[in-house]
Amino acid sequence: MGFLTPWFLAGAAAIGLPVWLHLLRRHRSTPLPFSSLRFFERRTQSSVRHRRLRYLLLFALRTLVIALLVLAFANPFIRRQGGAAAGNRRLVVAAIDESFSMRYTGRLERAKQEAARVVAGIGGGDRGQVLAFGSRVRTMTDATPDVSVLQAGVRAVEAGDSRGSYAELARALRSMGQTAGVPVEAHVFSDMQKSSLPPNFADLSLPGSVRLVTHPVTAERVANVTVESVRAPRRVYDQRKVGVEATVANFGAAAETRRAALVLNGREIESHNVEIPAGGRAVVEFANLEAPFGMRRCEVKLSPADGLPEDDLFHFSVERAEPRPALFVEEPNHGRGLLYFRAALEASAQSAFRLEPVNAGQTANLNPAKYAFVVLSDVAAVPAAFEEALKRYVRGGGAVLVALGRMGASRGRVPVSGEAIVEARYFAREAERFETASWLDPAHPALAKSSRWDGVRFYQAVKVEPAGAQVAARLSGGTPLLIDRKMGEGRVLVFASTFDNISNDLPLDAAFVPFVEQTARYLGRLEDGPAGDTVDSHYELGEGRGGAAAEVLGPDAKRLLSLDEAARARSVPLAHAGFYEVKHPNERRELVAVNVDRRESDLDVIPAETLALWGNAPGNPAAGGGVAAEEPRPVELGWYVLVAVLALVLAESWLGNRHLAVEREPEQEAARKEAA
Repeated sequence: MGFLTPWFLAGAAAIGLPVWLHLLRRHRSTPLPFSSLRFFERRTQSSVRHRRLRYLLLFALRTLVIALLVLAFANPFIRRQGGAAAGNRRLVVAAIDESFSMRYTGRLERAKQEAARVVAGIGGGDRGQVLAFGSRVRTMTDATPDVSVLQAGVRAVEAGDSRGSYAELARALRSMGQTAGVPVEAHVFSDMQKSSLPPNFADLSLPGSVRLVTHPVTAERVANVTVESVRAPRRVYDQRKVGVEATVANFGAAAETRRAALVLNGREIESHNVEIPAGGRAVVEFANLEAPFGMRRCEVKLSPADGLPEDDLFHFSVERAEPRPALFVEEPNHGRGLLYFRAALEASAQSAFRLEPVNAGQTANLNPAKYAFVVLSDVAAVPAAFEEALKRYVRGGGAVLVALGRMGASRGRVPVSGEAIVEARYFAREAERFETASWLDPAHPALAKSSRWDGVRFYQAVKVEPAGAQVAARLSGGTPLLIDRKMGEGRVLVFASTFDNISNDLPLDAAFVPFVEQTARYLGRLEDGPAGDTVDSHYELGEGRGGAAAEVLGPDAKRLLSLDEAARARSVPLAHAGFYEVKHPNERRELVAVNVDRRESDLDVIPAETLALWGNAPGNPAAGGGVAAEEPRPVELGWYVLVAVLALVLAESWLGNRHLAVEREPEQEAARKEAA
């Protein structure tokens, strides 16, 4: 026991106050009337009887109140021994690494054998719990003293395709240390892969109630070769053969030669020998991918296989399809905009769309749902039925591009989206009176590859009130040039000028072709993406589909979502490597290729000094060592003492009132006699 503020103990001198009240105060006697004292002899009366302590219980209470009050201000505490010293109880956690790198020959088996040995030794009131961790932490068993249950949990751990994360494990152990109520002894069974460390070492910190014991299943780096990435188009729209480029990485100290093969639907169509330098990369090119129509499963595969064969291949998908139709609506005898727009669209490397032009007056009976997107090129008016159909088309996921010129500005509002048109502004060509695109948003998909419009001159622009829509480009005078408005599942993109060379000279500038190409891909939902997704990412299914369900089949051809989940889900997690097939409500099908994060292929281990630093961090014992005895923690007793003081004060008040009433009775009796 000790005192946090021992100087307050000097207040114990105040104990003399009740002594003075009970012993040293002057004796007072009640004066009585008497005739004369001349015949009495003066003498000294002994005061021993008057100096005796009276009301001993009241005296003890007052003395104790002062003593405890002084003790409370001194803030006493006791040191409570926790953990093994307090009943020898603890929670033993066996955390087994199930990340992709544990698939390497023999690693997971060694980890499970060591974990089984640790949980077999649990006893004496301890409890155990089995965890499996990769990018997330899974609970294999609840906290239990039953060794057989723990052994079954260890056997149930299997290596997956996810990336390892020691930060996620540390976060889970911190939570357990706060809620377990007993000390936690955490045993980590892992290959201690360096790439699984977080960027910030502080993310590995553990509280004082958690003790770390690491069990590395390997002590040195192992060489490994992998197909790191593949560059290939996801969709093909012409008859030409498609080129594929693969990068092969060597995480080893010696150069290697492997055979790389291009596989289409399980059939090898081309192969090359590739020499990979030590600790370096090599690129291999395939030129004979001639995919038939439909969705095709493709792979780049290395042979012979090494100790981690699952990363010797890379999945990607290619879809061969006909160019999708796009509707181009214009006024009669205004074909210049169509001429430039079509030329730019056909100049792209992969022409994914074919334009179908039509006059505005011929759209009454058209169904926009069969088009990838619709362009309204400076249209004065469209039939009301067609505009209503366009609105339904956009809300259901379609897209409309509206170009505004002299004809389009005459109606006073933007078709479909309905923004108000403030004015049509004209700039004279004389004396260089024009405006330029002073600001463009390079993050917008339509401008990602054409963000420099410095030399483009705008002689006419229609000022539109954005009304909360996204403005992707502005003219030098502040007029919004490109407005992107989302409506339901789809969007309306407003270009505040025209596609001819009258209102501006953009069609004559080098930026026009990439602008038209990227805008078409953006509106047609053909945004550029990687050849394959990564395990632990999510595939976006869309939102607001009105209860329509998307069907998702995993690499094992089983449904990943129930009917109720599919109707409400916005995305689906990609937990395993392989091919996922997605069937959308509008009957569109998509093949999604998923690969393991290639950081898992680098089998370099955490340096011994880093591992020791993690184990010796505040709150952690040395790595690989036993569990240190927990430091005694001070438990303050001041509040308990104050509660006792309050109880004694109440008792002293009650007892003091009783004694005071007894003393006053003789005085009251004498006063009554005198009054009589």
